[in-house]
Amino acid sequence: MHKLTFLLVSILYLSLCEPSYSATSKQSDPIGSSISTLNGIDLVVVTKSTSKMVLMRNGKIMRQYRIALGDRPKGHKLEEGDQRTPEGRYTLDYKKYDSAYYRAIHISYPNDEDQLRANALGINPGGQIMIHGQSPNSSHSARETQQYNWTDGCIAITNQQMDELWGAISTGTPIEIWP
Repeated sequence: MHKLTFLLVSILYLSLCEPSYSATSKQSDPIGSSISTLNGIDLVVVTKSTSKMVLMRNGKIMRQYRIALGDRPKGHKLEEGDQRTPEGRYTLDYKKYDSAYYRAIHISYPNDEDQLRANALGINPGGQIMIHGQSPNSSHSARETQQYNWTDGCIAITNQQMDELWGAISTGTPIEIWP
């Protein structure tokens, strides 16, 4: 099956599935793969409208997570402080152990197109968009935290999911962020 067709079918499938809020590996993994089979993820796909992130290898969904975004999740990130998550194709370009949250993986925003748009509009596109775990200062459980959008434009998952993602991807892994 053509990769784009498969990806579209996968996204449609995910949009029809009920979201999983559990922080446990078994319940957040409707596909049934174990942590040891997650190595070598070659694409991460985020669908903002369904609050889902899927980890893919060779066109196959290996894991899916419920995500939290910024307070204004609709639309492409344009400037620093707009509380939006960018949309498009980026790279997971480095891992950050000493994050203010539980670990973080940097998304290569802004790309050249984002920078050109910001320059034309005379605005700062911002940066430091990450996938990260929970805030160490939160009094909410992982389940409660994932039920609302609370980041400044980043993509948040539970700490357990962050551990899985951390081990599953290498720097340079592409990420597609869809509306």
